[in-house]
Amino acid sequence: MKVVTAGQMKEIDRKAVKDFSIPGVILMENAGIQVAQKVREMLKGVNNPNVCVISGKGNNGGDGFVTARHLRKAGIETVTFLIGRKREIKGDARTNLNIVSRLDLPVVEVSNHGILRKMKAKLESCSLIVDAIVGTGAKERMKGLVADAISAVVECDRPVVCVDIPSGLDADNGVPLGVCVRGTETVTFGLPKVGLLLYPGADFAGNVTVADIGLPDNLLMDKKLSLNLLEGKEVTALLPARPSNAHKGTMGHVFILSGSCGYTGAAVLTSMGALRSGCGLVTLGVPRTLNTIFEVKLTEVITKPLPETEATTFGLEAEDEIIDIVDQVDVLAIGPGLGRHPETGALIRKLVVTVTKPMVIDADGLNVFERDVSLLSKRQAPTVITPHPGEMGRLLGVPTSEIQANRIKFARDVAVKHKIVVVLKGAGTIVAGVDGSVFINSTGNPGMATAGMGDVLTGIVSSLISRGLEPFDAAKTGVYLHGLAGDVAVSAKGEESLIATDLLDSLPRAFSQVH
Repeated sequence: MKVVTAGQMKEIDRKAVKDFSIPGVILMENAGIQVAQKVREMLKGVNNPNVCVISGKGNNGGDGFVTARHLRKAGIETVTFLIGRKREIKGDARTNLNIVSRLDLPVVEVSNHGILRKMKAKLESCSLIVDAIVGTGAKERMKGLVADAISAVVECDRPVVCVDIPSGLDADNGVPLGVCVRGTETVTFGLPKVGLLLYPGADFAGNVTVADIGLPDNLLMDKKLSLNLLEGKEVTALLPARPSNAHKGTMGHVFILSGSCGYTGAAVLTSMGALRSGCGLVTLGVPRTLNTIFEVKLTEVITKPLPETEATTFGLEAEDEIIDIVDQVDVLAIGPGLGRHPETGALIRKLVVTVTKPMVIDADGLNVFERDVSLLSKRQAPTVITPHPGEMGRLLGVPTSEIQANRIKFARDVAVKHKIVVVLKGAGTIVAGVDGSVFINSTGNPGMATAGMGDVLTGIVSSLISRGLEPFDAAKTGVYLHGLAGDVAVSAKGEESLIATDLLDSLPRAFSQVH
């Protein structure tokens, strides 16, 4: 499913009206019907429910007027508060204000703080609030009566259904514009807006329903829209079938360089993440003196002891042996638990340039390119990097907070400029391709905020590449399955107790859900 900015959605609406002759009042009618339907679902089982609709002066408020009309038609007591004066309402919103007025539905003008206090008292006793104050066009900090009305909603302990977007939320980046409504549900129209999927916006939106209001499909599926929501149906279409005559030699061979003293667990998680994702063989290169540990910890993984530094990390002398192994495999994964020894860093920089097989780079494999991400552009084969925001910040020399505030931009810019696939991890993981297309992941949960999760992801993505997926497709599929495994695991373990090995146990169920 495509994801849009406020400007892109405005253009889709414009084309629907101009190019397809769909009256705006029809789109507004359909929007209000969808919101009313969601409200009715939420009020099932509530005796004598009553609803407060709070409308602003724009089209979002017009959607609120339609919602109020259909709620009243369904027999639900409804009162509408207008933040402003009726004479200020124009266009399609004005048409719908006129309709509710002629039907004698109460619309209370909130033009001063005295009336605002009366509105707040009504909000505190109602069954549910419909927030139609400010729509997706808002960019300025909320102020005046609008800000006070939003604050009144926030302060009431009532369920809230937001119309298109929570009032006070920036539709393009998910950042509150000062005070912001916190919705129980958000019914958004046509396509999800970026700000509903990125944090903190996703928390303010609550559960999001994408409602069909009759916009033409070719507008909603326009290839020029480069942002997408990563969903299960996309992954199902990408996941390769397992041939009936498959054997370990035909299902992909992953070579992993991982581990150092104190970080053997990273190598184990990466290796098992790869195996659990269907590849036929995994070879794990490890610092020589640690090999015995891995022989004990891993049963199905081939281990290859390699020359090491005095700090028990990979040494430069390992290069020739690594190249020999690379020639026999499909993909090289490098980074988890490598340590930051200078000689190890020098080895990684050489391998990045000389290895001509697809490569997945994570963790300490990325830290050696601090402020020098351009070296990755010299790769002669496809590359996937999987930084968390701190690692991305180090790569680019910018604060982590700046990365978090502009996740899509930074991921896309690096992917396009350096011709590498970027997986920017975190809540709503971003996957950016070299052509500028971006996917926002829809799976995962807060329980996954614990050590080792990224190591498992590196293994999953590497395995999928070895099985024949293009790196961008492998990254999308791997990210979705990784989050889905976390969602499966959390149902049994809970968020507080979730650990990375739980994902390994849950990957089989995750795969079964998308096959």
